[in-house]
Order: sequence, then C-alpha cells, then structure tokens
Amino acid sequence: MGQRMIGKVHHLRSYFGRLIIAGLFASSLLSAPVHAEITETRDDGFVTRATARVAATPLETWLALTRPSAWWNDNHTWSGDAANMTLTPQAGGCFCEAIPGDDSNGASAMDGSSRHMEVIQAFPLRVLRMRGGLGPLQGEPATGILTITLKEIEGGTRILWEYNVGGPMRFEIAEISKAVDGVMTQQLRGLQEHLGALGEVSRNGDISSGALPPPETQIAPQIEAEALGAESFEPKDNGVTDQDMTLEQRIDALGKDE
Repeated sequence: MGQRMIGKVHHLRSYFGRLIIAGLFASSLLSAPVHAEITETRDDGFVTRATARVAATPLETWLALTRPSAWWNDNHTWSGDAANMTLTPQAGGCFCEAIPGDDSNGASAMDGSSRHMEVIQAFPLRVLRMRGGLGPLQGEPATGILTITLKEIEGGTRILWEYNVGGPMRFEIAEISKAVDGVMTQQLRGLQEHLGALGEVSRNGDISSGALPPPETQIAPQIEAEALGAESFEPKDNGVTDQDMTLEQRIDALGKDE
C-alpha cells in the first residue's frame, strides 16, 4: 500500500476523534466571537442552531453556500481535502465528496465517494434543506435535517442554520450534541469568513457578535415557519392571512424586512 493510501487510512481512523475534540473545543470558546446553541435535546436526538450575517448579497451567499469546496473545513472530510466536496442544489441533489484513489508505489486503488446529505428542498437565494447524518452519524440509523435560510438585510444577508438530528444512535446525546454543535458552528463560520462578516450586530444572536438570540426566538419550529414566511398567523393589514397565501407567496415573504 502506498504512503498516500496509508495516510488516508490513518485519516479515516482519526476522523471520529477529531470530531469530538473539535466539537468540544469550539463549544468551549464562549468568549470568542463564534457562537451556536443546542436548542433542544431528546432521548433520541437534538437540535443545534446558529446564525451569521455576511457582507454579501443573497445571490453571492447562495452561490458560495452551494460550493462547499471553497469554505468547508478539510478536517471534517473523509478525503482530507474540502476541494473534493460538491453540492447540487436541487431536490434529489447530492452533497457529496470524491475520495481519490492512489496507485503510486505499486499500490492499486479505485476512487471512492461519500454522500454526506441529499437535498430535499431548494429555493434559490432563500432556502436549502438537506437530509443526512454528518460525520460519525453516517454510520447510525439516526439521521438529520439541515435547514439553511437566507434573508436579505441591510448591507448583506442573514444566514440561519439549523440541524435537527433524531433516531437510534450509539452515542450519548450530551456528548455527540456538543461535538456536532461545535463542528456545525465551525462550518458556518468558515462560510462567513469566506464571504466576509457583516458588522457587530447582536439582536439575532449572530456568529459575528457571539450573542444569543432573544429567548422567544430560540424555538426550533421558528425556522420552519420562517422558511415558509409564516412567522405569524395574525391577519395582515390587507386582510390576507398566512393560511390564504400560496407557497410562492410564503417563500417570497422571506425576502421582506422583519
């Protein structure tokens, strides 16, 4: 086996350990300008949530979001190189990773691949939702739903990122939730750094400020409502309720000011 292939085997063996270490390390940086939150834990799952404001238009943000090779962390790939990551932003599309083979030094290897998640909903510039177990969760019956919403704000775009994990798994929830929360924060921070952070705004608990969202916004169902533009079911000034709105109108509401 070539030295490069041996290195890849060692990389895969150490993946789980790096995930736990990175997660616990990121979770301990309470004073750093990075923050995410575990909003819910259950006997069979958990929810982690974070937001970031970036100095980029929704179009620029969407294009960057759907090109993870430019900002995903190398340490949280199977191949050791985020350049192998691709994402097809349409229903049924794959958030995948190529795992190059190696035939140097007399070794014989074929290329491999990994499906990290599958796209189940894509509204360009507004909502991207994917299903799958990231990292060590890939080997468990449990799965997760990652919902990412984009909203145009003054000077840029707000990214809201939630990962809802549930189902049977061989991990202690208290341990794996902290690890995943830390890694997801790291990935969102990578996207934010790639696009450029937008100011020091704390009202919505942005990663750039490290502040928590107000308690009334820390409920997991809010992201579902926001993805549909249905933050309230009270009648609007025009007398049209959210129940009367079409799906397109609800999605369009995402782009309007709060």
